[in-house]
Amino acid sequence: MFDGMQVVIVEDDPVVLMGCEQALALEGLQTTGVASAEQALTLIEPGFAGVVVSDIHLHGQDGMALMRQLRARDADLPVILITGHGDVSLAVQAMKDGAYDFIEKPFSPERLHDVVSRAMEQRRLSLEVQSLRRQLEDRNSLASRLIGRSPAMENLRRMIADVADTSANVLIHGETGTGKELVARCLHDISRRQSRNFVALNCGGMAESLFESEIFGHEAHAFTGASKRRIGRIEYADGGTLFLDEIESMPLPLQIKLLRVLQERTVERLGSNTPIPVDCRVISATKSDLKAMGGSGHFRSDLYYRLNVVSLHLPPLRERREDIPLLFEYFLMQSATRFDRPTPQLEAHEQASLLAYDWPGNVRELRNVAERYVLGIRTPLSEAAHLSQALPLAETVEAFERALIAEEYRRQGGSLSRTSEALKVAKTTLFDKLKKYGLQQG
Repeated sequence: MFDGMQVVIVEDDPVVLMGCEQALALEGLQTTGVASAEQALTLIEPGFAGVVVSDIHLHGQDGMALMRQLRARDADLPVILITGHGDVSLAVQAMKDGAYDFIEKPFSPERLHDVVSRAMEQRRLSLEVQSLRRQLEDRNSLASRLIGRSPAMENLRRMIADVADTSANVLIHGETGTGKELVARCLHDISRRQSRNFVALNCGGMAESLFESEIFGHEAHAFTGASKRRIGRIEYADGGTLFLDEIESMPLPLQIKLLRVLQERTVERLGSNTPIPVDCRVISATKSDLKAMGGSGHFRSDLYYRLNVVSLHLPPLRERREDIPLLFEYFLMQSATRFDRPTPQLEAHEQASLLAYDWPGNVRELRNVAERYVLGIRTPLSEAAHLSQALPLAETVEAFERALIAEEYRRQGGSLSRTSEALKVAKTTLFDKLKKYGLQQG
C-alpha cells in the first residue's frame, strides 16, 4: 500500500530508536533512523515520499524547530512528535503549529503504527494530488507547443504527459516534418531530467567513419587526427536525454554497440577499455517501419525492442486536416512578429486550398508557406490549390466541413444548440456530422 514510501525517525535515544524501527518494520514499513534534526534535514526534500517521526527533546536542534523547518519546505509533509510525560501542553501547541499528531511516552507499537499509517495515507493522497496538478500544468504547456485540437493530437499530448517523467525509452514514428524532435524536447522538458542536457544526433547526417567517435567519444591518439580526448554524445547526455533521429540510418555494427550501452548502462570511448557509467533516457525517431526492417535484416530486432518501450505516433497533416487553420494562424502570428509585419487574414478560398492540399512536408512545409505568406509571397498557396486537384472533390469538401464544424464547436464550448445556431444547421444533422467526424466530447 505504501510501496516506495518511508518513515524517517529522529530519536537520540538508541534504545527508543531501535524499538520504533523494529515496530514499523514488522508492519512492512520502510524506515530510516537518525539521531539528530540536522541529519534529518539532509534526507528530506520537498516532495519527500513519506512521513517524519521525531522526539521533541533532541540534542542540538529540537523537534519543534525541526518541524517548523520541514513544513517551511513542504507544508503538506506530516510530522509526528514524540513527547514525554508532562509535555502535553507543548504537544498541543505543536498541533496548532502544524504537527500531524503526537505520541506520548511510553507508547505501544500498535499506537505508533496506527498514527504513522494514517499519516502515510494522508501523505500518499497529497502526493497524488500534486502529481495530478503537475500533469494538468504539463498538458497546458504541451497544448501551446504541440498545437491541434484533433483527437490524434489530444491523445498524443495525453501520452506525453503520462510517460514524460518516467525513464522508459521512447520510439517516435512520423513522416518527415511532423515534429518528431519537438515531441522529444517536450518529453525532456517536462521530465525530472529537464535541468540536464538534451543531446540530439541525426543518425543519417554524418559519415559512418565519424559516427562512432561522435556517439561514443574517443581518447587522445585513439586514431589518426585524434589530438585530444572527446566526450561522446551518449556520455554528454548523462543524467539527461539522448535523441537519436533517423535511427533507421544507424549502421548495423554501431547498432550492436548501442544495444550493449543500453543493456549495461556504460560506455567506452574509442581507444579506452574503461567503462564509464551513464544514465540517459534514449528517445529515438524514425519514418520507417523498424519492425519490418528487423525482419529483413536491415535493423536489429533486439535493438528495436529495447528502444520501443513506449511508442508515439505523429499523424501527418492530411490525417488531421482540422488542425491546419489553427496551425497556419499560429505560424502567421509567429512570422509577423519575427519579420515585424502585420498578420495577414486568410480569404475563404485560401483556407479551402490549405485544407485541400496534402502537405507532403507536413508541419514544416506549412510553417514555410506561412512565412512566405507574411512576406507577401503568395504563390505557394495558389500552387497548393492547383495541387489540390489531385485530391478527390468529396475528400476536399469533407476536410473543409470537418475543420469548420470543429472550430465552431470549440468556440461554442461544446454546445450542440449554440453550434447549430451559429452554423445554421439542424441539431440532428449537426449531431450526425459530429459523430461522423469523431468530434463529440465525452
